Amino acid sequence: MNAAPRRVAGIVIASTRAAAGAYPDASAPLIGEWLASRGFELLPAQIVPDGENVHDALQRMLSQRPAVIITSGGTGLSADDLTPEMTRPLLEREIPGIMEAIRAAGSVKTPTAALSRGYAGVSGRTFVLNLPGSAGGIRDGLAVLAPMLEHICDQLEGSHEH
Repeated sequence: MNAAPRRVAGIVIASTRAAAGAYPDASAPLIGEWLASRGFELLPAQIVPDGENVHDALQRMLSQRPAVIITSGGTGLSADDLTPEMTRPLLEREIPGIMEAIRAAGSVKTPTAALSRGYAGVSGRTFVLNLPGSAGGIRDGLAVLAPMLEHICDQLEGSHEH
């Protein structure tokens, strides 16, 4: 009897400074450990400068058809924080309730969490989620996502009973 294939997940980090090697990225390992602990096989993380590079990285990753792609960074108000603008055109359906819940949960500890402009949605059968670039914002977002991720993946795979 063969075990079911593991779900695959991808990570895109939007950080101009980390992409340039100014400092090591800590976001991808944080997200990767969380995904791996839930049984996901990880594609190599893409660490790209903020802006249009995020769109290209997302397209490359979507072409590999993972179950999940989580981005981190580029969701704030700085001029080059364009992750939401690079993500939205790739989404066929948005899931606004996830981002509303993430912002609400984060705002309890950090009022500025309400400023995160990320999206959650679906592209094909891939769930895509934009998280902030801070470790706290990532942890808060993953905590909200934890109880629903398997259900999201099941529904997108068509294996959820109605």
